[in-house]
Amino acid sequence: MPNRLAQATSPYLLQHADNPVDWWPWEAEAFEEARRRDVPVFLSVGYSACHWCHVMAHESFEDEATAAYLNEHFVSVKVDREERPDVDAVYMEAVQAATGHGGWPMSVFLTPEAEPFYFGTYFPPEPRHGSPSFRQILQGVHQAWTERREEVADVAGKITRDLAGRELAHGGAQVPGEQEMAQALLGLTREYDARRGGFGGAPKFPPSMVLEFLLRHHARTGSEGALQMAADTCERMARGGLYDQLGGGFARYSVDRDWVVPHFEKMLYDNALLCRVYAHLWRATGSDLARRVALETAEFMVRELGTAEGGFASALDADSDDGTGRHVEGAYYVWTPEQLAEVLGEDAGLAARYFGVTEEGTFEHGQSVLQLPQTDGVFDAERVASVRERLLGARSARPAPGRDDKVVAAWNGLAIAALAETGAYFDRPDLVDAAVRAADLLVRLHLDEHGRLTRTSKDGRAGAHAGVLEDYADVAEGFLALAQVTGEGVWLEFAGLLLGHVRTRFTGEEGTLFDTASDAEKLIRRPQDPTDNATPSGWTAAAGALLSYAAHTGSEAHRTAAEQALGVVRTLGPRAPRFVGWGLAVAEALLDGPREVAVVGPSLDDPDTSALHRTALLGTAPGAVVAAGAEGSEEFPLLADRPLRRGAPAAYVCRNFVCEAPTSDAEELRAALGG
Repeated sequence: MPNRLAQATSPYLLQHADNPVDWWPWEAEAFEEARRRDVPVFLSVGYSACHWCHVMAHESFEDEATAAYLNEHFVSVKVDREERPDVDAVYMEAVQAATGHGGWPMSVFLTPEAEPFYFGTYFPPEPRHGSPSFRQILQGVHQAWTERREEVADVAGKITRDLAGRELAHGGAQVPGEQEMAQALLGLTREYDARRGGFGGAPKFPPSMVLEFLLRHHARTGSEGALQMAADTCERMARGGLYDQLGGGFARYSVDRDWVVPHFEKMLYDNALLCRVYAHLWRATGSDLARRVALETAEFMVRELGTAEGGFASALDADSDDGTGRHVEGAYYVWTPEQLAEVLGEDAGLAARYFGVTEEGTFEHGQSVLQLPQTDGVFDAERVASVRERLLGARSARPAPGRDDKVVAAWNGLAIAALAETGAYFDRPDLVDAAVRAADLLVRLHLDEHGRLTRTSKDGRAGAHAGVLEDYADVAEGFLALAQVTGEGVWLEFAGLLLGHVRTRFTGEEGTLFDTASDAEKLIRRPQDPTDNATPSGWTAAAGALLSYAAHTGSEAHRTAAEQALGVVRTLGPRAPRFVGWGLAVAEALLDGPREVAVVGPSLDDPDTSALHRTALLGTAPGAVVAAGAEGSEEFPLLADRPLRRGAPAAYVCRNFVCEAPTSDAEELRAALGG
């Protein structure tokens, strides 16, 4: 018999719908049931592409005896962290404070008032390495609840008070200046891995937001060191096992420092952010590698993450069937020399050398993750293309990893921005069309008549949970990019609608931002975090969108809101630049103006107008905004009072209330939009 999760829109919750555990979704009724029965709540938080979440589910939640004990002594609540990032953030803060680390699955025991009192992550089914089993944990918690209730209440109350009383992050009137940006760059230089690219040790994550900052800093200041760090990191990642050398797209992270062995799950947000990074790297350098990776990553998103409704699915699992019925991490992606020979015959040796496949293997059991060593020009391009095509065909016959079909508003916003820009840069209208389809879905399904966002949908059905700050900010970012590429001002209007909610429902005093709206469900603490994680923080993403919207419209209120939000970057940037990369990138745009570009012509289909428009989009000035349309168009405020120049299309470039003379020459425009 399916449990209560059978009606969920979250694929992660649906994976647990047939568990013998009597799961509840996160809802008031679950806590009312705990009060009625006088039992604690067991809160389990994870996501569909989480390897250890699947392991714990198989070992414990599918076990009849463990489930029976849970059902008798607890009310069990299952949460998809991607659907409820607010719930995840609040209790992860408690887990990290109590244990010094966090992760998923997250396992927390709560009072019926949702106050946490015992924490952990993955618990094994049997005692291991000095750690108790999950059953022992359950028995210990039950005993404490029944025999030492007063002690439990004291612990829960203290933890809740500590969380609620934690100092809030604040915005401020002082924005980052040259000194803070220089200190941030110095901090990154100290942590940079000059031999391997990237920052820090293993595991090594793609530093997408930091790379955007480095590219913008180079564009504005000419810093060759910043560009070198960005370019070298991008090349190392693209040549390593982190990147799918056959199908395109990036895995979540590398388990080693050399980018060889990935954690094989593929997330929409990583690929959206990295697609944009590589497109911007090509824009800055003309790198053929950057161009190829940007396009392949865009094509991967459309091909493998695109949904029937026009949006983009959240993730592909790390695990898949290895052909023997076992669910194994990386099975879809790894190769042995014997498997190469089976598919390629006499070309197997070439493929092994080209992709770094060895008898010893670079992964487990003599298997290798495909890489791309420094071999450009050494191998015949046509043979390599044939090898890649045949391997990809053979791989497609393997059992595919599972897909989380949940459409998350924020991550789709990131994908819209990446696909719109990549399509425009490389004359790929199909990619721009994919961005438009996703934007249409968000408007049609995720946006209500008041401009409020729903966080997720699945199979054309909107979820029940309200959007959080990153949803409003990243979708606005996507709409702004789409407006610039398509010349359709309606996307600017939608962005303004969303940013109105950011200013009224997510903003406190002096620019302080919260991850949840003022009228959202009240948790034990109203979450807020100005630092980046796998994606830009909602706080700094909002600052970026507010700044761009202000440049488009001349709104002082939006610019002031952006500047107040950036106050936190002035504090954090010099101290922790790796964790506020997007904020630093936005600060670069602020320091550069940002520049405002208006392109007018007979129509955007006119070749000369189109050439100026594309040149404007390819400008490297940090955060420059572009409005393009016909003379007299009312699509964008920047086009007002912008006539043609002697009857020819013209581009106007302004910065800090000063405008240069209009030009009809693409080379002059390109020079005006350098950093």
